[in-house]
Amino acid sequence: MGVGTAPSRGLRRGIVVNIDSTVEAIKAAVGEAEQMAGVEVSGVYAGVAGGHIRGVNSRGVVAVSGKDREVSVTDVERVVEAARAVNLPQDREIIHVLPQTFIVDDGDGIRDPIGMSGVRLEVEVHIVTGAVTSVQNVIRSVNRAGLAVQDVVLEPLASAEAVLYEDEKELGVLVIDIGGGTTDVALVKNGAIWHTAILPLGGDHISNDIAIGLRTPMADAEALKRRYGCALTALVPAEETVDVPSVGGRKPRQLSRQVLSEIVQPRVEEIFTLVARDVARAGFQDAATAGVVVTGGTSIMEGVPELAEGVFDQPVRRGVPQGVGGLAEVIRSPIYATAVGLTLHGARRQGPGVAADGTLFGRLARRVSGFLNDVF
Repeated sequence: MGVGTAPSRGLRRGIVVNIDSTVEAIKAAVGEAEQMAGVEVSGVYAGVAGGHIRGVNSRGVVAVSGKDREVSVTDVERVVEAARAVNLPQDREIIHVLPQTFIVDDGDGIRDPIGMSGVRLEVEVHIVTGAVTSVQNVIRSVNRAGLAVQDVVLEPLASAEAVLYEDEKELGVLVIDIGGGTTDVALVKNGAIWHTAILPLGGDHISNDIAIGLRTPMADAEALKRRYGCALTALVPAEETVDVPSVGGRKPRQLSRQVLSEIVQPRVEEIFTLVARDVARAGFQDAATAGVVVTGGTSIMEGVPELAEGVFDQPVRRGVPQGVGGLAEVIRSPIYATAVGLTLHGARRQGPGVAADGTLFGRLARRVSGFLNDVF
């Protein structure tokens, strides 16, 4: 219905560093979206990222409590509660508890155990935690912009929801969302999240490399990256040139576009190598059977999927938001992956039969239909 964008000047690497600038950016983007849609927004679903985010897998076990040994909603709530009982420092908070699979006695791979007969119920979950202060600063910024936060959602989960096909979610797929300050990673398999990570590297670092390497102002480096950037030097014709603005009032220079690409490629390669290393360290190097999906603003750059294919040795595609009508043409870009995913999450949470979560951190107080729906 409405889209609004504003330069994000109050965030660095996914963390609020200037609340006033963040508030102004939120007001500007929301105001633009409200004007386009002709509606007033009072509540939002906020995405969080940043190097403070951690994801761990956990397991919970309980005895089935009913007389006739039938798994009930209460049993599922109890077993998920048992799985979320992990030791956390005081400065960290659970953002999501995402069930992956249930096990009833010896039967595993169960998506929804309610109504099944058994003595023992187990669950495997993925728990996402964040620094309390970092998440609160996002919420405080939104509140100061005059909006209420309905829920806080990890950004790669939102991006995955917007850009993935059902068959990819089942087979196993790695989603890499390269934003400005961070690269967000999620591994989805059997319809559930198995691994998440946030790397404090993104498109802003590429722009910074260009500014230093070509001795050009930061704003011009960003423009050069967007217009002429290529992540794979082999794709750039040798004779192609670009005009590079200089600093200190000096005349612009003409350089080969390959020189620009030689600055961009190592940084993008570093991002993908760090992602591959992180996934391998978690033991999921062979889990992405359906390949890799790259999304986020930086993925628009020429050569990004091709470079990723070389690093991961798997098929790679760009992920664009799907499954939405209205302004579909406007938002059919990797830039909007997280925003569309947050909107889909919000629409589903407020749909019939799913209780909205009253807490800011997405705690477990919601009904069991909420957790089963949290897994795609």
